Amino acid sequence: MVRRLAPVLMTAVVVALAVAALVVRPAAGAPQQTVDYVVVAGVAGLRWEDVDPTSTPTLWRMAERGSIGSLSVRSAHQPTCPVDGWLTLGAGNFAGWEPGQVPDRCPDLDVVVEQPDGIGANLPDQRSAVLYNRETLRWGAIPGALAESVRCTVAVGPGAAVAAARPFGRVDRYAEELPARPADLLASCVLSIVDLGVVAGEDPVVRAAAARRADAALERLLAARPERSLVLVAGISDTDQSSRLHVAVADGPGWEKGWLTSPSTGRDGYVQLVDLAPTALAALGRPMPERLFIGRPASVVEGRPDDLPTAIAMPADADREAGAQQRVASWFFGLLAALQCLLAVAVVPLLRRARRPAGPVGPAPAPRWVVTAVEVLLIAAAMAIPAALVADAVPWWRSAHAGIYFGAVIALALGAATAAVRLVPAYRWTLGPMAGVAGLAAVVVGADVVTGARLQLNGVTGYSALEGGRYSGLGTVGLGVFIAGVLLVAGCLAQQVRRTWRPAVVVLVGGLGVVVVGSPYLGADPVGAVALTAGVAIAAAISTGGWLTLGRLAWASMAGIAVTVGFAVLDLRRPPEERGSLGRFLSALGDGTSGLTVHRSSAANLDALAGSPLTVLALVGAVLIWFALLRPWGGLKRLFGIYPAVRAGMGGTAVATVIGGLLGGSALNVAGAAAALTVPMAALAALRVLAHAADRTQPATRAVDGPVPPDPVASDAGPSRPVPAGSGSAAEPATAGSGSAAEPATAGSGSAAGSAPERPAGPARAAPPGAAGGLAR
Repeated sequence: MVRRLAPVLMTAVVVALAVAALVVRPAAGAPQQTVDYVVVAGVAGLRWEDVDPTSTPTLWRMAERGSIGSLSVRSAHQPTCPVDGWLTLGAGNFAGWEPGQVPDRCPDLDVVVEQPDGIGANLPDQRSAVLYNRETLRWGAIPGALAESVRCTVAVGPGAAVAAARPFGRVDRYAEELPARPADLLASCVLSIVDLGVVAGEDPVVRAAAARRADAALERLLAARPERSLVLVAGISDTDQSSRLHVAVADGPGWEKGWLTSPSTGRDGYVQLVDLAPTALAALGRPMPERLFIGRPASVVEGRPDDLPTAIAMPADADREAGAQQRVASWFFGLLAALQCLLAVAVVPLLRRARRPAGPVGPAPAPRWVVTAVEVLLIAAAMAIPAALVADAVPWWRSAHAGIYFGAVIALALGAATAAVRLVPAYRWTLGPMAGVAGLAAVVVGADVVTGARLQLNGVTGYSALEGGRYSGLGTVGLGVFIAGVLLVAGCLAQQVRRTWRPAVVVLVGGLGVVVVGSPYLGADPVGAVALTAGVAIAAAISTGGWLTLGRLAWASMAGIAVTVGFAVLDLRRPPEERGSLGRFLSALGDGTSGLTVHRSSAANLDALAGSPLTVLALVGAVLIWFALLRPWGGLKRLFGIYPAVRAGMGGTAVATVIGGLLGGSALNVAGAAAALTVPMAALAALRVLAHAADRTQPATRAVDGPVPPDPVASDAGPSRPVPAGSGSAAEPATAGSGSAAEPATAGSGSAAGSAPERPAGPARAAPPGAAGGLAR
């Protein structure tokens, strides 16, 4: 009785630990001191490479005593031109001024500002901007939400007028330029927004001159700042098609010598443009408008180097890396998709010729060197994404020829990874390559997540801070590779144990994966954790073989729902500003505002589906599996029959990646990243199974004649050995739903020989080489 309950109890413990790990969140930092005034000074296009003690001495001294960070200026448009940046600042949400394509450089700021009374101003185009954001764009931004949250706002310059205008177009206090003595103007309202100009172009001389003009205006502003005030300096937007990271500096009580961060980024040294509005209100001690701001208040964390040049070099280097990542990632994934398509075409004729004929006549098998070469190429294709992740440990983006340098680094990493899989002793076993590749991929991605996901931030196979979607944790591509690696490893390990223990092994390995994905300390992806939970539940349900019956589906669904509901309930109990994406969606669902979230997710799915090479990888993988590997000559059905736990791992991968992509707004991108690893390994394992499809078993022992002679065709799979009872091998006695290929058929077995009549029991037989039990059988 205890032996039967042990797997169930172990599964329950792992599920409980996974839920506990998901709901533990980092302690919120201490709130910043409140101030009496906030001044936001914007300089469109200002980057950290423009800041130095010679050209910008005022900003240099301000950065030295204040806190600094990299500012992502994402808005509703790409790129973020100055008018979009100022509008996004005033909305606290991703906003856009008007539709239209941006040429090589952003147009000059051309906004009509009327001053009928000489005190405030009116923006007649503000109403149309509000209507455009509300009815056309998917973010639900309300331009002017920041100004509506305070009693009075000062605007200096046309860009500041766009940010300070209320939804109906009124600016409370307005000056076209900063006065010679601006103290009275800045003290007239608790919130002031100042346009310090534009730093544009790529000519260093031109940029330095523009930065000096902005710094001179900043010097007058700081000299006239009110007492107990917070001054925020921000590179408010891009100026051309090349998106960049920009300057963010905060100077005031409680903002001394640290890194800027916010809950919206979860990364030290990074804030978003949409964070500035809630930061201003939080510093003033004002409440946030409900459901209007998508940003979160910024805060200060320790860890900044004392030497300012060293500190500034870090965000400047991040800007270079993010720019190089955008250029390299496009051709990398396009090339990977093209190579995997060619490899899929090349493997089909090998599959048709891989099975040796049982009789004297049949098609000649492919030469051994061809099969070996294809196996190496399949391993290299499966390891391409993990190798690219490792390549980001080398600062290739600092080279003048970044693309060539990255190609050389990834070639070395890919060669080392392929050799590591190819040269280990387990490689000669049928599931050896699959287990090795999946394990190595899961370890690479998991180790990066555990150590802070430094390789994924601005990495070629990670996420870009310029996109503004994610700054920490596990990205879309990493999620797909990690799900595939965890579930395939779980399947291979489960095949090693007794049938009754297989679900427990799958849940153990999968539960660890759920913790890595969903913990806010690590992957910080609750949607990915829910998706992986569904995949683990399905894999555990069918890991013992057979079909996914209603009973198994109900068991798997209850396990997945238990984890999801437990996480959601505890997430809803947190304060609104600390909730994860799942908690925020459920809150919106409760108050009837979830339609906007669904609209955003649907639009994001359509964009990702149409514009990503990973979609091609997912579709090519599905075509290869359906029209080749699952054909009678494809070998995958035989693989699934002999190794039901591997079938469970692949099935769970498909379920988890599709759910994760759809719920996360990335369509087939998660499935495409998983297919880049799973499909080549499935093809390689199918080739090996077909190579031994004509093998014949031999008696396990010979009491009179001596030991069994070695099988001459078992050079790849290892020597034949007796099979212990209950191992789940191809020669074990049949049980309902066992899924074994060579066992006598029973109802619902799902085996490759499911229609064969039952034969009388005979002497024990050894398993076919490489056919059963796991990596070594």
